[in-house]
Amino acid sequence: MSYIESLQRMGVSEQTASFCFDAEERLAERFREVDRIQDENQWKVLSAMQEHMVSERHLEGSTGYGIVDDGRDTLEAVYAEVFGAEDALVRAQMISGTHALTTALFGCLRPGDEVLFATGAPYDTLQGVVGIRPEVGSLAEFGVTYRIVELKQNGLPDIDAVCASISKKTRMVAIQRSKGYAFRHSLSVEEIGQIIAAVRAVQPEVIVMVDNCYGEFVQTIEPGQVGADLTVGSLIKNPGAGLAPVGGYIAGRKDLIERCAAWLNAPGIGKEGGPSLNINRTFYQGLFLAPQVAANAVKTAMLAAEVFHSLGFAVSPAADETHYDIVEAIALGAPERVLAFCRGIQAAAPVDSYATPEPFDMPGYDCQVIMAAGAFISGASIELSADAPMVPPYTVYFQGGLTYSHGKYGVMKALQALVDQHLVTLP
Repeated sequence: MSYIESLQRMGVSEQTASFCFDAEERLAERFREVDRIQDENQWKVLSAMQEHMVSERHLEGSTGYGIVDDGRDTLEAVYAEVFGAEDALVRAQMISGTHALTTALFGCLRPGDEVLFATGAPYDTLQGVVGIRPEVGSLAEFGVTYRIVELKQNGLPDIDAVCASISKKTRMVAIQRSKGYAFRHSLSVEEIGQIIAAVRAVQPEVIVMVDNCYGEFVQTIEPGQVGADLTVGSLIKNPGAGLAPVGGYIAGRKDLIERCAAWLNAPGIGKEGGPSLNINRTFYQGLFLAPQVAANAVKTAMLAAEVFHSLGFAVSPAADETHYDIVEAIALGAPERVLAFCRGIQAAAPVDSYATPEPFDMPGYDCQVIMAAGAFISGASIELSADAPMVPPYTVYFQGGLTYSHGKYGVMKALQALVDQHLVTLP
């Protein structure tokens, strides 16, 4: 059976496949640069594991209180090394990126403090945490306030406005690296460093926290290496490589990590407690594979950008632009296109491929959201997935792909779904 015949058997027409192959050919040089970044990051992770003498005994875990867990402690030392930090908290008890960010916020902020969001409103699920959307247990209930500095019209941070907004109450400046549900430029680590340098010039003592979700290993440096006090993310995104079944990380200043651990566990226990529950092996192996998996996801995003831009849709970033996270925003412009795209991604999944995604009221969001993700780990958006708020301008956010071959097939299936419903016409 030929290559094209295999795809036809799996529901992709020869015309759709050829259109995507042509787009792929145009990306050869860009893919070589992604491979170079992957190599550097792979060597960085390997070096950190070797330096901290990871051994087979570290792959085992603990139960109960988790008071003695050398594997967990060594893993956190490896994370600190990789992310340019003094210390790290890497725990299964943090169930998501939002939970890890919440741990950092509550760990470091006290009544009367203010958190300043330097990159516009935070991601939807964090808005309830800080009190933008009223929720039980928010920071607002504890007397912590927030302010938001809107992005400039070109989607870039307004650094002058950020600096002018810092007051005596400002205890933390928060930076979101990825675009979230916004059709904007995701930030490079260098751009994050520029914000940090400007903030430090105004108030050296302020804590700078970076939401690093979707950005890990996309570049060869991380926010801690340009001055971030805290770098925060989810293990079911890039750094878990699709192997970590749960978890989050916080890497940064040692004194701040102690505060975060005290909030996550209990004052007086902090980092000393917290069982790893026999998943150390998947955490270590996920981190080891993360540079390759992140590179596969970036290539998949580039292919989607090239394919849909060629059909006249606005995309962010463009295929020939440097990608600073794994998320590709595609402005489809109509709800029926969003539905078809997401259902095509679901049909390409290894798990639940037969399911039909529908918009629904998801906790943490203020509108109906459609999510397509036939994943081995529930909610693991490093696996091939797509989601979209079902409101104008009907933009889908596409990310992941543990292997590039699967990512490429997902792009083809999404396009085929649009073609089959006569929502897109191929040239």
